[in-house]
Amino acid sequence: MLWSARLIALAGIGLIGYAILFLIVNFTSFIELGLGQAETGATKDTVLAFSPKFYDYVSHLQVALSGFIAGVGIALVVLAMWGIQRGLRWAFWGAVVSAVVAVGVALPLHYPYRLATIGHLGLIYADLLIFAVGFVLGLRAFTGESPGAAGST
Repeated sequence: MLWSARLIALAGIGLIGYAILFLIVNFTSFIELGLGQAETGATKDTVLAFSPKFYDYVSHLQVALSGFIAGVGIALVVLAMWGIQRGLRWAFWGAVVSAVVAVGVALPLHYPYRLATIGHLGLIYADLLIFAVGFVLGLRAFTGESPGAAGST
C-alpha cells in the first residue's frame, strides 16, 4: 500500500509540475509544450496578428487548464498521502476516478487532430505510467492479493 500511495502521489507531483510548465509556456511561447507551427498552423505572432482578442481567449483557456491540471495533481497527492497510505479504500478510488476522468476527457482529441507529439504528451505518458504502477499496486492491496492488504475502510 505504501508504494501505491507513493507512486500515485509522485504522479500528482508530476501533474503539478506539468501545470506550472504549461503556464510558463503560455506566457512565453504561447503555443503549448511540444507543439509548433507544423501542428497548429500558427505561431504566437500569427495568432496575435490575426486577432489579439482571440489570442487572449486562448491564453485564458490555457491558464484555466493549468489550474485544473494542478488541482488534479494536488488531489492525487492529498488522497495518496493522507488516504491511500492509511488504507482508505474511498481515497484510492477517488484518486483513480479523478485521474481516469481527467485523462479520459483530455487525451483522445489529441490523436485525430494530430497533436499527440511526444514533445507534447511525453511527460503525460511518463506520468500515466507512474500512476498505472501505483494503481496496480493499490488494486492488489485493496483486493487482498498482496501481504498487508487493506481492510474494508
